Amino acid sequence: MSRKLILAVLAAFSTAALADLNVGISVSATGPAASLGIPEKNTIALLPASIGGQKVNYIVLDDATDPTAATKNIKKLISENKVDVVIGSTTTPNSLAMMDVAVENETPLISMAGSAIVVEPLDAKRQWVFKTAQNDAHMATAIVQHMTDKNVQTVAFVGFADAYGEGWYKEFAKIAEARKLKIVASERYQRNDTSVTGQVLKIIAAKPDAVLIGGAGTPAALPQKALKEKGYKGLIYQTHGVANNDFLRVGGKDVEGAFLPVGPMVVAAQLPNDNPVKKSALEYVTKYEAAHGAGSVSSFGGHAWDAGVLLQAAVPVALKKAQPGSREFRKALRDALEGVRNLPAAHGIFNLSANDHQGFDQRARVMVTIENNTWKLVK
Repeated sequence: MSRKLILAVLAAFSTAALADLNVGISVSATGPAASLGIPEKNTIALLPASIGGQKVNYIVLDDATDPTAATKNIKKLISENKVDVVIGSTTTPNSLAMMDVAVENETPLISMAGSAIVVEPLDAKRQWVFKTAQNDAHMATAIVQHMTDKNVQTVAFVGFADAYGEGWYKEFAKIAEARKLKIVASERYQRNDTSVTGQVLKIIAAKPDAVLIGGAGTPAALPQKALKEKGYKGLIYQTHGVANNDFLRVGGKDVEGAFLPVGPMVVAAQLPNDNPVKKSALEYVTKYEAAHGAGSVSSFGGHAWDAGVLLQAAVPVALKKAQPGSREFRKALRDALEGVRNLPAAHGIFNLSANDHQGFDQRARVMVTIENNTWKLVK
């Protein structure tokens, strides 16, 4: 073999060994969920340029809060950009729409959506899907506990008429029944609705002690504003889907006093020093606010950050078995994600397994109230 040919072969092996890791991202940077997707998109720029010695290319697409666009995005990322893993999407409906493409192409999908249906039940399709946002059950349990502590006996629900709203109602109703809370009304509305007067009048007529709003982002402010306008005096609860500054801006004085569960990073500075998530949460908050200004951080950017935390733990393990750009690497990465244990992140401590593709426990939530247009830890 000539020296020139030997050098060419060595160069080819060297190129293969240094193959880039391609990470595809689909976020809802526009549309009804833009207040969630924009901080997620901003966070991608804070993720590491290399993992395990491999250069990382992040390819970010906007799905405009549209499940059809989300499906097109993941198809493009896999077929044209040859990604090894996809992070996305922002919402539950979009994440569900992306699943079939992920499993068909045996590509790990890390969702940032809230509903447990994204990873449960762990059937053949969901074997390729993971998620970084807390499951509904984590948060619903905290809400029900707070309601019972406040002597709430009857509650009404108004939520999105989609997978997010239905997922929340299902989980909340199950836990509420176990704790002897009576649901006296259940209403739905669309994310892009401009009025929920009819639904709110039905709720007020049922005279509940408390109302739970199963919405996310700025559209979740609409029912609370309507309740206040109609003179409702009971307790109002929101889900962790509203934990961003845009919700506070749109809701204004009408959302003051609402209670909701959030990931610890939302109030990281208020956590006691012995909280196991405080250090890892503050790491993200510090980096995000250094880039975007004090007070700019939101819960949703933390879900994107935690996807990056998972990849930093799993990619080096997968690299021991295969190189990026191959089916073998994608399979090894899926297996490595499933093996993540005791990993501190912005929102909690990940302990993933073959039976749990979310991996958080009670350390991943705290209760807060909205006070003076900000989040205050309920102690």
